[in-house]
Amino acid sequence: MSPALIRIENLRCGYGERIVLDQINFEVFAGEVVAILGGSGCGKSTLMKHMIGLYDPMSGRVEIGGDDLASASGALRERILRRFGVMYQSGALFGSMTVLDNVRLPLESFSNLDDESIELVARLKLRLVGLEDFASFLPSELSGGMQKRAAIARAMSLDPAILFLDEPSAGLDPVTSAELDALIRRLTEIQGMTIVVVTHELASINAIADRAVMLDRDAKGIIAIGSPAELARHEDIRVRRFFLREAETP
Repeated sequence: MSPALIRIENLRCGYGERIVLDQINFEVFAGEVVAILGGSGCGKSTLMKHMIGLYDPMSGRVEIGGDDLASASGALRERILRRFGVMYQSGALFGSMTVLDNVRLPLESFSNLDDESIELVARLKLRLVGLEDFASFLPSELSGGMQKRAAIARAMSLDPAILFLDEPSAGLDPVTSAELDALIRRLTEIQGMTIVVVTHELASINAIADRAVMLDRDAKGIIAIGSPAELARHEDIRVRRFFLREAETP
């Protein structure tokens, strides 16, 4: 089995004194797509925010490449953060900058490349997501799906080993969502990227995920881990209902 690039150990996280998730344990291995899923309010986004270091855990560890993100500081923390890229749900593109300049920005800020090399790398990333002909466009001139692709290109600009994608299919029509799913699979199969996707979209989970980690709001934790096919026939009725789209009977 490939080595674990991400290891979550006994993670407890929340806000103030309110515990959202407790005793979270799982690993993400090199080259796989892992979906973090569950119903509304179960803590999907909270978990991702702790995995990328936006918040420190109440207790437990988030290891990226064997290094504990929460306890790292200085140069070590910077090296850990460089190991992954993040695409936020809104895309978070700078509206006053062209698509190309959005992708150039991390390279200008965090690399020692000259301007010609930065231009080349940025255009290569846009080509990878099918946006090479839209480099001069502003984000507002792009469709929702194209904005998500541009955000993925920017997240990949520094060649991270890991991509975190927050609800990439949110707000997209079924055809555009399927095209984005195909891009995510292609990045893993061709580029060898490890991808963590936060989503509640069942079609996307079945299309892209090698494994899924299912959270539950009442349990404040993980209730199932496995492939989408395994979770669809899981012994826990809460898991099966999610994958079979069954409403809870009164």
